[in-house]
Amino acid sequence: MSHQDNIHSSSHRGKWWQAGKTPDYRFTLANERTFLAWIRTALALMAGAVGIDQFSPHLSSPELRMTLALLLLTAAASMGFLAWRRWRKSEYAMRMDHALPYTRAVLFLGGFIIVLAFLLGILLWQGQP
Repeated sequence: MSHQDNIHSSSHRGKWWQAGKTPDYRFTLANERTFLAWIRTALALMAGAVGIDQFSPHLSSPELRMTLALLLLTAAASMGFLAWRRWRKSEYAMRMDHALPYTRAVLFLGGFIIVLAFLLGILLWQGQP
């Protein structure tokens, strides 16, 4: 049995990364690039939280700024977890030669961006003299 055809054996029970066949490296690398894109988005959300908290004290009430910052940090942490989960499920599906799983996280992210835009609009509107 070659490494390329690494079929799930009894010595690999519980190790999903050794189950099935090793996928083509191009697909694995594409999956990792997608994971990194999700992580970059999470880091951008964290940077936005820091920016709102530290660089906009004059724009609005402290409660709205803190709410926005905490919302951004929560979304960033969620995206980090969802990125890992999506990467793992996709990697496992490729190894088992299954269809790639659908993720609702994209819907979550789109809805979050809409809510965030609305709240940032309120923040900017309240900060005008």
